[in-house]
Amino acid sequence: MNRRAFLGLAAVTGVATAVGGDATTPSAPPSPAQWARLAATLRGRLVRPGARTYPVDKLLYDPRFDALAPAAIAFCATPTDVARVIAFARTHGVELAVRAGGHSYAGYSSGTGRLVIDVTPMAGVVAAPRPGGVARVGAGARLVDVYNTLGHAGQLVPAGSCPTVGVGGLALGGGVGVFSRRYGLTSDQVTALTIVTADGAVRRVSPANDPALYWACRGGGGGNFGVVTQLELATHAIPTITLFTYEYPWGAAHDVLGAWQRWTEALDPAVWSNCQLLTGAGTRTVRVAGVACAPVSQTAAWLAPLLRQARPLGPGFLGGDAYLRTMMVEAGCAALTVAACHLDTHPPGALSRDPFEASSSYVARPMGDARLSAVVSVVDALASELPALGGGLVFDALGGAVNAVAPAATAFVHRSFLASIQSSFTWSSSTPSTEIQGGRRWLARVRSAVYDATTGAYQNYIDPTLPSWPRAYYGENLPRLSRVKASYDPDGVFRFAQSIPPAP
Repeated sequence: MNRRAFLGLAAVTGVATAVGGDATTPSAPPSPAQWARLAATLRGRLVRPGARTYPVDKLLYDPRFDALAPAAIAFCATPTDVARVIAFARTHGVELAVRAGGHSYAGYSSGTGRLVIDVTPMAGVVAAPRPGGVARVGAGARLVDVYNTLGHAGQLVPAGSCPTVGVGGLALGGGVGVFSRRYGLTSDQVTALTIVTADGAVRRVSPANDPALYWACRGGGGGNFGVVTQLELATHAIPTITLFTYEYPWGAAHDVLGAWQRWTEALDPAVWSNCQLLTGAGTRTVRVAGVACAPVSQTAAWLAPLLRQARPLGPGFLGGDAYLRTMMVEAGCAALTVAACHLDTHPPGALSRDPFEASSSYVARPMGDARLSAVVSVVDALASELPALGGGLVFDALGGAVNAVAPAATAFVHRSFLASIQSSFTWSSSTPSTEIQGGRRWLARVRSAVYDATTGAYQNYIDPTLPSWPRAYYGENLPRLSRVKASYDPDGVFRFAQSIPPAP
């Protein structure tokens, strides 16, 4: 089971170059002629309502947001394009939204009446000269294309599983995936990045240049400090890879999850795994799956303690695989080409857009019997009370290289946990609205019955219903992030419902 399956399936680097624009009292909304003048200044394209491509160009990943009607979508081909769009928005008082892959769980990468800065034309991927060097990746590149290009060069950057996610948004908020325990988060690989800030400056930030902004962009979340156009990412040589999957009877769910958490606590950092408790189409499923950076024999030895405590239904699967094949399997694209492993809104992409809602939390230590029972109970409730929905809970192992970094060393503060939890439900176009509302009540039940609110939530699984979200996402790093926000975006040019508030 991969992230996509869980949610829906069974190079310009100028320094301090500014383009004009001010933050004075806005004038009247832009006229058609003013929009046309903006379009004429861009190397990319500007799409307005009424254009032939607008109905598709405005779409995000989740069909829940199809009714959003941005004032325009600027497909920016260069950082200078971005700067010109920012200047236009400031001059005319138009609110901005920033979009890479369009996977914001709350639809924050669009908005009715907003001017969307879309960075997908900046999607080039240039591998490092050799593994261990630095790759240059456009912020609009989709993960499947990053994996394809780097993989053919024998290089790996740890990142997520969903193939159509844009690397820019993922890296800015952290970036958890199957190689995180071995190599760290995606944000941990960022050695430098190019960003256009609210004043129109195109900055290459690094530990030596704008270090506070560099710190904030490694875990501070997308759309907060500017528009990232390129990432410089440390690469790793592709290791020997082994995959494994085991399924269990639903009656053993309590014991399997407990055994998995105890096993994970002592697990070698070369191994990543998750434990899935899912329901859909009238079935309940318990599954443990994972990826190891090691040969099959060594992986089998690491798995042995878990398999003694929690005996699977059958022999399961344990086998070696190539890197790109591994990522295609994790993406739910095992039977597809790389070209087809994109959204079907852009043929030859073949992946559908799927509605879902989700929330997240963390596990600090192995759960006791009461919480384990609560997990099983909420999945049982989803299956029995809301049979038109699919979903459940997925526990992803953390630790290893993720927790080896101090919480204050980057903006990503969640460095002390055993695992993350993502709870989600999905539906189809024929699902009654009453069932969908029931799913939202189910998520609230999961929060109260299962989550430990003191552990926070993952900012890349942004949740518009989350109370006290600034502390949940950023913890003790919030005051520092607010100071960076005040320094680089004092007028709140980049703002949305859960954007980082500037320090007063």
